[in-house]
Amino acid sequence: MDIVDLLPLVMFASVALLLFSGYPVAFVLGGVALAFGFIGTFFGVFKPIEFFNLLPRIWGGIAENLVLVAVPLFVFMGTMLERSDVAADLLRALQILLRRVPGGLALSVTLMGTIMAATTGIIGASVVMLTLMALPVMLERRYSHELATGTIAASGTLGILIPPSIMLVIMADLLSISVGNLFFGAVFPGLLLSALYLLYIAAFAALRPSAAPPLAASEGPADPSGLVLLLLKSFFPPVFLIVLVLGSIFAGWATPTEAAGVGAAGTILLAAIKRRLDLHTLMEVCERTALTCAMIFFIFIGATAFSYVFRSLGGDYIVEDLIAASGLDSWGILLLIMAVVFLLGFFFDWVEITLIVLPIFAPLIKTLDFGTHVAKPEIVYWFAILLAVNLQTSFLTPPFGFALFYMKGICPPNVRLAEIYRGIVPFVLLQLIGLGLCILFPEIVLWLPRTMLD
Repeated sequence: MDIVDLLPLVMFASVALLLFSGYPVAFVLGGVALAFGFIGTFFGVFKPIEFFNLLPRIWGGIAENLVLVAVPLFVFMGTMLERSDVAADLLRALQILLRRVPGGLALSVTLMGTIMAATTGIIGASVVMLTLMALPVMLERRYSHELATGTIAASGTLGILIPPSIMLVIMADLLSISVGNLFFGAVFPGLLLSALYLLYIAAFAALRPSAAPPLAASEGPADPSGLVLLLLKSFFPPVFLIVLVLGSIFAGWATPTEAAGVGAAGTILLAAIKRRLDLHTLMEVCERTALTCAMIFFIFIGATAFSYVFRSLGGDYIVEDLIAASGLDSWGILLLIMAVVFLLGFFFDWVEITLIVLPIFAPLIKTLDFGTHVAKPEIVYWFAILLAVNLQTSFLTPPFGFALFYMKGICPPNVRLAEIYRGIVPFVLLQLIGLGLCILFPEIVLWLPRTMLD
C-alpha cells in the first residue's frame, strides 16, 4: 500500500486530531477537505475540476433540501416553549402530582424530559432548562448530588432520539430513507430508555429513601378541583401540542416539515394564551433559532465537502477492504461499528459522529445480511435507530460529555464535576442496556413502522 492509498486514512486521522484543537467543527471538516483535495491533486488522484462538484452538492443537498426545512421549525418550537415558561409550568405540575412518591422529583424530571423531548432536539437548551428549573429544588430537598445531576443530564438528552428529532431528520437525509418511517422506529426505543430511567430511579429511591425524599404533602393544591385546574393550565396544553404534532405525522395528515410548522405556530399560541409573548421574547427566540440553525447547516457544508473528498480519494474502498480483511460477518461488523461509535462519543458530539461515520459506513450497511433476524429492506432503518440510541451516550461520557459541561456551567459550586461524572455512570449503562435490547429484539424498532404502514 503506497502513500496515495493511505491518503483517506490520514485524512480521517487529521479530522480526529484537529477536532481537539478547539476550532469550530465546520472549519475543521471543510478545511481538511480542501487541504486533502489539493494534496490529492498533487498526487494525481483528485482533479481540480472536482472542487466545482462541491457547489451543486451543497446547494442541492442542503440549501434546497425540503426535508431540512423542518430543522429550524423544530428548533423554534423547543426554544419558544422554554422561553415562555411553558416548560417550567409543566415541570411544576409533574412535581405536585408525584409529591408523595419517594424520588418523585427525579421521576418528574424524567417524565418532563420525555415530554419535552418531543419538542426539541437541542440538548444544550434541554439540559440547561432542566438544570435551572429542577436542580435547585432537588438540592433544597437534600437529594443525592449524583442522582440529581445524573437524572437531569440523562433526561435532557432524550430529545435527540424521541421524535420529532433533528438528528433523525439528518440521518434520514444522509441515508436517503423516509423521515416518517424513522420517526416511527424511534418511538419505542426512546420510551424504552425513559422507562429504564424511571425504573432505576424508583429502585434507587426505594433502597435509599434519604437520597431521594418526597416533597411535603402540603405542596400544591390540596383539593381535587385544584389539581384538575393545575392539569388544565400547565399539563395538558403542551402535551396536546406534542400529540398534535406527532399525531399528524403518524396519521399521515402532514409531513414532518408541515407538522413542524404546526408545532412552531402552536408554541406561539400557547405563549400568547399564558400572556408571556412579547416582542422581546419573540426576537430572542428567533435569534437563538437562527444561531443554532446556522451552526448546524455550516457543519453540514463542511461535512459534505469532507465526505465527497474522502470518497474521491478512495476512502469507501479502504474501509470496505479493512473490514473484509478482518474476516468479520454481518454481526461482527455491526458490533464493531457500534463499538467505534461508542468510543467516538467520549470525544465528539453527535453531529460530528453522524456526519463523518454515516457517509463512510452507509454503503457497507446496505450489504449486510442478518437472515431472519431482520429483513433485508429493514436493515437500514434498524441500523439508523441503533446508531441513534448509541449516540445518546456521547452526551454523557467523559471527558467531553457536552451535557455534563452544560450542567456544570450553571451548577452551584457545591456540586463537583466528579459527582456529576459518578451520577451519569448508571444512566450510560442503562443506555447500553437499551441498545442491547434493540439489537436482540429488533421488533422494538420495527414493529411500529410495520404496523403503521400496513
